Amino acid sequence: MTTRPPSETPPEDDEHHGEDGAGAAGVLPSQRLREAVFHEWLTGGAWRIPPESIQPASVDLRLGEHAWALRCSFLPDSDSTVEQKIEEIAFQRIDLRDGATLERDRPYLVPLIEELRLPEEIRAKANPKSSTGRLDVFTRVLTDRNNRFDEIAQGYRGKLYLEIVPRTFAIRVRTGLALNQVRLMSADARLEDRELRALHHEQPLLYRDSQPLAADELSLADGLFVSLDVSGSEQSIVGYRAKKNSLPIDLTRTGALKWQDYWEPVHPERGGRIVLEPEVFYLLLSAEGVSIPPSYAAEMLAYDPTAGELRTHYAGFFDPGFGAAEAGGQGSRAVLEVRSHEVPFLIEHGQTMGRLVYEPLIARPDRLYGGGIGSSYQNQGLALSKHFKKVPVR
Repeated sequence: MTTRPPSETPPEDDEHHGEDGAGAAGVLPSQRLREAVFHEWLTGGAWRIPPESIQPASVDLRLGEHAWALRCSFLPDSDSTVEQKIEEIAFQRIDLRDGATLERDRPYLVPLIEELRLPEEIRAKANPKSSTGRLDVFTRVLTDRNNRFDEIAQGYRGKLYLEIVPRTFAIRVRTGLALNQVRLMSADARLEDRELRALHHEQPLLYRDSQPLAADELSLADGLFVSLDVSGSEQSIVGYRAKKNSLPIDLTRTGALKWQDYWEPVHPERGGRIVLEPEVFYLLLSAEGVSIPPSYAAEMLAYDPTAGELRTHYAGFFDPGFGAAEAGGQGSRAVLEVRSHEVPFLIEHGQTMGRLVYEPLIARPDRLYGGGIGSSYQNQGLALSKHFKKVPVR
């Protein structure tokens, strides 16, 4: 365990706008997040928050020293703490310090290392990391006396807890592993559709065949829609379908697993379509390349359930620089995590499959998503999580 040295000084910032970004609405960028750590808006207690935890517009949240196995999941409660709520449903305490295996379809609750002490004007939102979603690990953050998942109220001061439900694969985890991340933000500055059109005109947000989409090709409704690519011959690979009953995946190891032991390729039917088997997990690819300009962040929202018994997208945060030219991208296609519930579901090439919501940062970040900071999925094709050896790139 490493503690912060007493001599640590605030991070330098040549474009300082005040330690809380006063007067600006939007997401806090990397340099403001370092300030937030210094001022202990986000703290690890006796644990030091390492520099690598701070991403261009988010901070990684790490698993604490133990987990509770639960007999069932539960709704947050505005009148009680999380630990009061689980007194009657937790049946086993699991030590994570040397690693532990979490079973499929069993809910677990883990106190996180990080805690929040937010100023009154700052709120937070959590989401799974990309690699978490690509393994069909369902996660969400809970806070005390809050009846919503992942949404953290302005001025919250207290612990963070992570519910974990491995759906397809058993997983091995240990203390210090990051499965989720949190954004800090001031007010709600999400772009309206007219603002998205104007931004796309200045800095293209969606590409097809490396060319920006024309304005009349954009599909907008409280966000920017992306569609599915299942084109190609009947021998081409348009996705991957997860195999159940595989061996557990050790999330602390990267590039170690043979993808064939856990996945099978998906080939399109004639006419550009596939049929999803119920309760089977798929990784598919967007038809469009996505770009997140350096002064913006985005979130991919789950597909509207009113359109059918279908869900995408587990991992929602897109950092500034993803797919952007300034970070070495020309629009990076989004990997979509998809599951059909109860019945087989037909999906076709070009079908809408996700909605991107953009939000400005209160200042341009001093680091962008990409290979320079160790990001795993810049310029990605149909990429599995970082735990697997490389697959053929489409």
